[in-house]
Amino acid sequence: MATLLYRLGRASFRRRRMVVVLWLVLLAAVGGAALAFKGSTSSDFTMPGTESQRAIDALKHEFPEASGATGVIVVRAPEGRTLADPALTGAVQGLVKEASALPGVVGAVDPFAAKALSPDGRYALVQVQFAERADGVTADQRSKYEQSGATARAAGLRVEHGGEVMNAEPEVGGTEGIGVVIALVVLVVTFGSLVAAGMTMLNALIGVAAGMAGLFALSSVISLTSTAPVLALMLGLAVGIDYSLFITSRHRQHLTEGEEPEEAAARAVGTAGSAVLFAGITVIIALAGLSVVNIPFLTVMGLAAAGTVAVAVLVALTLLPALLGFAGAKVLPRKLRDGSADRAAAAAKEGFGFRWARIVTRLRVPVIIVGILGLGALALPAAGMRLALQDPSASAEGTPAREAADLISTGFGPGFNGRLAMVVSSASPEKTAAAVQLIFPALQDTPDLIAVTPPNFSRDKRTALLAIIPKDGPTAESTETLVQEVRKRTHGIGGADVSLTGQTAVGIDVSEKLSDAMPIYLVLVVGLSVLLLMLVFRSILVPLKAALGFLLTVGATFGITVLIFQEGHLAGLLGVDTPGPLISFLPILLIGILFGLAMDYEVFLVSRMREDFVHGAGAQEATVSGMGHGARVVTAAALIMISVFAGFTLIDDPIIKSMGFALALGVAIDAFVVRMTIVPAVVSLLGRSAWWLPRWLDRALPNVDIEGEKLRAELAAPEDREPVTV
Repeated sequence: MATLLYRLGRASFRRRRMVVVLWLVLLAAVGGAALAFKGSTSSDFTMPGTESQRAIDALKHEFPEASGATGVIVVRAPEGRTLADPALTGAVQGLVKEASALPGVVGAVDPFAAKALSPDGRYALVQVQFAERADGVTADQRSKYEQSGATARAAGLRVEHGGEVMNAEPEVGGTEGIGVVIALVVLVVTFGSLVAAGMTMLNALIGVAAGMAGLFALSSVISLTSTAPVLALMLGLAVGIDYSLFITSRHRQHLTEGEEPEEAAARAVGTAGSAVLFAGITVIIALAGLSVVNIPFLTVMGLAAAGTVAVAVLVALTLLPALLGFAGAKVLPRKLRDGSADRAAAAAKEGFGFRWARIVTRLRVPVIIVGILGLGALALPAAGMRLALQDPSASAEGTPAREAADLISTGFGPGFNGRLAMVVSSASPEKTAAAVQLIFPALQDTPDLIAVTPPNFSRDKRTALLAIIPKDGPTAESTETLVQEVRKRTHGIGGADVSLTGQTAVGIDVSEKLSDAMPIYLVLVVGLSVLLLMLVFRSILVPLKAALGFLLTVGATFGITVLIFQEGHLAGLLGVDTPGPLISFLPILLIGILFGLAMDYEVFLVSRMREDFVHGAGAQEATVSGMGHGARVVTAAALIMISVFAGFTLIDDPIIKSMGFALALGVAIDAFVVRMTIVPAVVSLLGRSAWWLPRWLDRALPNVDIEGEKLRAELAAPEDREPVTV
């Protein structure tokens, strides 16, 4: 592998103009395809095989007139007055007429006719039915809906607009760019060269642009969820910068050792490029493995992000050596560009990484004990983790969805923000009607249940829809218990098919499905990755140690995330207005992404240890040398990835905010505590046995030669090298 990549790096360096032109042409082609074929993203999360999805499908089929998005306009009378006041009644009815005439709206329901009034008469709910689903509602239609009610406001009413139609896509491209700026600063400090920093960032940006353009070009033929591009952008930027950083750093090292630029670039791609390739494969395996959960929106998110990572790897292995060819010696700090003596001194100088490695290996037993116990303590709050789908009342303060949800909670109770829908169907109208009549007594005296509305029958009378109103909000534990109790009491009642849906019900079904899929996912992803690392490091203990270290990382990450986002400790510092349960798919998504990234740093650090060990260094010497040479670049890579992920915590959307925070925190813990502290301590403790592999297994496994042993032997052969001109 190293030899093949060495040749690829040399060819890209020599034919740098052609390589750059080809990438620019490809970028223009996929960019044009993205503009021509870009489709709309979707917020429609489907979960095949669950009860809640069965109910949703039945509603779309039996009640097509109500299959579009819904909006809820909340109206409140001034203090001391009620909506029974003739002037205010007229204003509300005028609002209903205005809403009914909005573009894209099928109709609006008069709250006086529907008795959608609060007990004190001050609040009313105007139900608005759109023809299209939320994904099909245009920005102009949503804007006109949000701006409606000016006349009602003039009459003294407070008017807020909510409902699923207000579930807009998270906006990307503003404040989260701060993370990219910080990443650029880290590159400048790390390299001491604006050319090297700018070239590395440019390479990563070209890669992420190509990946994102390709993703949007496919959005017209695949159902792209609204969070998929954000995740793809987040990971594409982070790994793109890191992979380019790693190869550029090795290239600079070879230059300081006296190699010519072409040879330095070729060797960097052959050795560091091998680590990049296998690190990228582990990330891709972890992300693509999300498809085993069989939840479409999660599959799309994983595959979209895996695609951008694959492009980042290709760009790092081909475009980067071409750019290095144009940069020449300018990738070095100015003081090292001239004079082999200065370069030699720089190459021989030991940095902080060597000193840190010697401290860690000398105190390896206390370091291992303190590290494991400390991360274990941080993981304790994760035992109380609760999962749910996003609740409008947890949206950022000041957003329309939050204002409407707060007003509904005040006037009607928090349960009206999470009404449940029960679908009762059978083969005959008589059987359905009989089953519906049995439901009311069956649910009588159910704890935390406010009301069950009268049934609404389909045209053929074989399907009935009932609304169930809980006492508390959709993410409350009492509402989750209520869903379980209602399902238990009504299952198969009267011989009919009874299914329950709604935000809480969907959240429960998602969590259960994810829990069922988690063991399969872990076995598949961790098993394949451990096998891959076994190929890379020719060791059994190193891959197992890597996987166990990841468990410490993910446990501590979950614990701290629960403390902040669920329990509210220090939540204000991150702009978390309303702490609550974590989004249902965060754990499995976080595990998949963090596992891939954790293996990145494992490969980056341990591959250098393995490389030095194979080339004759003792076990302890190889550990110190690998850490010494890798610490600076891994530190920079981790800081860059943390900066990029942390930039997404500035987005108001609570899902993106929690994802960005958890990923940034997980990378920090894994890079600095696990990989750069516990790992060298464990490898030092294991000594030569760290690289032990049974002979029968060694013969069975193909040798991918990531450390470049065959490459070094080939380069040491007495062959004349071609003259180099730069």
